[in-house]
Amino acid sequence: MRATTSARARIANANALKATTKRIARGARGTRGAVRVEAKRTADGPKVVIAGITGAVGQEFLRVLKERDFPYSEMKMLASARSAGSKVDFDGETYVVEELTESSFDGQDIALFSAGGSISKKFGPVAVEKGCFVVDNSSAFRMTDGVPLVIPEVNPEAMAHLKLGGKAGIIANPNCSTIIALMAVTPIHRAVGVERIVVSTYQAASGAGALAMKELEQQTREVVNDGECKTMEIFQWQYAFNLFSHNAPMTENGYNEEEMKMVKETRKIWDFKDVNITATCIRVPVMRAHAESINLTLKNPLDEVKAKEILSSAAGVSIIDDRAANRFPTPLDATDNDDVYVGRIRQDISQPNNKGLDLFVCGDQIKKGAALNAVQCAELLLK
Repeated sequence: MRATTSARARIANANALKATTKRIARGARGTRGAVRVEAKRTADGPKVVIAGITGAVGQEFLRVLKERDFPYSEMKMLASARSAGSKVDFDGETYVVEELTESSFDGQDIALFSAGGSISKKFGPVAVEKGCFVVDNSSAFRMTDGVPLVIPEVNPEAMAHLKLGGKAGIIANPNCSTIIALMAVTPIHRAVGVERIVVSTYQAASGAGALAMKELEQQTREVVNDGECKTMEIFQWQYAFNLFSHNAPMTENGYNEEEMKMVKETRKIWDFKDVNITATCIRVPVMRAHAESINLTLKNPLDEVKAKEILSSAAGVSIIDDRAANRFPTPLDATDNDDVYVGRIRQDISQPNNKGLDLFVCGDQIKKGAALNAVQCAELLLK
């Protein structure tokens, strides 16, 4: 009976993963539950370019643009030569995907990039030279002096000097794990100050792209049906029913690049060099939405009741914190949703005088961790 129950659980898990993949595939057509908001096409709207349209984040760009009623007069879809000629449906029209070239940005106003760091480095400056603002989702420009690294709910002032109609520039989207963490931690930092952050991340397949998501689904099917994982092309380890250290390259100090991004980006976004940060990033067999366990050392005392009040009023944050029912945020809660979900809000009993706090956070990596944040930055260009 125990084996049968386990098999049923695995099949249910596989079906859930498959359903999530289908929701992502539908994203370009703008479905999100019962919400169907049409993008606002206007004659005086900006001309918008999406570079990397065939990827998971590129598809999510379209979906977010529709949901947020983003104004545009023209839309252009760009990808590699391999994908050129394919078709994408958006806002009642069918667009032919064009190859990304230097001429792609002639006469364009805003470019949303999610085509990889090397592409961003090559074409981002080209777009800016032609007067096109770039919101880049890669790590190419995040730590570049003079390039704002922006979470609109956290540090919109960093790009206050950039407005449509003015001199074009690049705005960098932070790493997804950094965005999700700082959406929850910044309200606390503003209230009492944060001296130290210890974070452990549990990162979904979506962070490694659409192919990784497909591989997780395929591996799950193989393990459930055949008892053996045969497909390991994206990662060198079995992903289904397993977890492992984040696949980002290791650095000399023993941290991988994903972990160091959280350290460096937090200091830049907060413009606060004195905060101490340590991170451990793990891949878990979740299709979409990252989870993070966060421990804070505070400059000034803060009890958990007041912390919950602060987070409850924070923009872009929702609370799931029901101790009696043992109900706290899960990746499925965050999947396909705009907000970052926070729970397990409790005093760190190892730190005296109410100067320690623990949080558990979940956020959709493709949405708030990537596409939504980028579109929000583009919206700031219009204000």
